[in-house]
Amino acid sequence: MQLLSETGWPSLLLLVASVISLAIIIDRALALRTTSVCPKGLLEEMIQLERTNQLGADKLTIISQSSALGAVLATAIKYRQSSRELMKEAIEERGRSMVVRLEKNLPTLGTIATVSPLLGLLGTVVGMIILFGQDNSIASHADQLARGISVALYNTALGLIVAIPSMIFYRFYRSRIDFFAVEMEQQAIQLVDELTLNQDHGLS
Repeated sequence: MQLLSETGWPSLLLLVASVISLAIIIDRALALRTTSVCPKGLLEEMIQLERTNQLGADKLTIISQSSALGAVLATAIKYRQSSRELMKEAIEERGRSMVVRLEKNLPTLGTIATVSPLLGLLGTVVGMIILFGQDNSIASHADQLARGISVALYNTALGLIVAIPSMIFYRFYRSRIDFFAVEMEQQAIQLVDELTLNQDHGLS
């Protein structure tokens, strides 16, 4: 606490930013688990249920609420009597909404990663200004000068400590969401192919 009081208000902002960053990292780690987004075997299960006419409204609701992929695939089932183009439009719209949900708070994490080093640098500059503005004869106080410079530089270090993990997790989560988006699109296309094939068989 003494160090925080010595480093000034920028360090307090960085402390708040670190708490927010940690909360977002933990929240997205839980939200972006494979079982919560693209559970394995769901597509095959839905195709089998569709073939045996076991995909009623209640079952679709459960699947839709279980995961992001479930929501996308359930949309395809709901539009199975529509044209392929309309079905794909509905799936794409639902997929975009799922991606937005997966990206929740990521812009904030990216902002923290970008701004934290600047806040740290600002804290260092402010600390140096205060230090050199206190006494014009600082040369006679070498110990105090060294201590003051050291404390001022803590802001820069703190800014980097907050920024580096924030940027790492931001990039990691972005790539993970991109992977899930492609995976959901591919599986949705497979389901659309299955549904349109069934339509063709029904017409023939």
